[in-house]
Amino acid sequence: MRAFKTTVSLVVPIDRANVDTDAIIPKQFLKSIHRTGFGPYLFDEWRYQDRGEPDKDCTNRPLKNDFVLNDPTYKGAEILLTRENFGCGSSREHAPWALDDYGFRVIIAPSFADIFYNNCFKNGLLPIVLDSEIVDSLFNELADDYQLSVDLQQQVITTPLGRTIPFEIDDNRKHRLLNGLDDIELTLQQSDKIKAYEKQREKRAPWLFVG
Repeated sequence: MRAFKTTVSLVVPIDRANVDTDAIIPKQFLKSIHRTGFGPYLFDEWRYQDRGEPDKDCTNRPLKNDFVLNDPTYKGAEILLTRENFGCGSSREHAPWALDDYGFRVIIAPSFADIFYNNCFKNGLLPIVLDSEIVDSLFNELADDYQLSVDLQQQVITTPLGRTIPFEIDDNRKHRLLNGLDDIELTLQQSDKIKAYEKQREKRAPWLFVG
């Protein structure tokens, strides 16, 4: 998992509440269990005029010109600004996979669906919860080339005019993001203890290790 320290990036606005995971990555793409390759299909039904299918080449698919991700202004942006209850609906982990594969590192919203919120941290995304009034102010400030700086270590967002906005994050989740530790990598940090336990267990119950 990629570690997260800071990012300075353009901000992509999706001014919609209750964006569900089927909108983020439609159900036909759930057949794959690989974590990569979902970026071209992010918000598939909102980005394209035709229906996307797994392994379909998106290079020449007809675009919906009124959708924000199709605006070349936002190419390479790593911060998504949106409204409350982002990531609601089914618990599919493909949703943060698609956001990460597209290139997003930070999602800012007044609230998130619980399972989606947890899945973000497990996949290297930083979901930031801010008061609705602050999110409103960020939407109101948006202009061409609007960038935010996000510093996870200091837990602060800085606007182009120098306004600083603190945010909260659980200490354990912060540690995992700063060090790029997913569940497996966190477990492997205890590999010596696990091996020592297995040796002791084999001595106590050798019949379990026969064959």
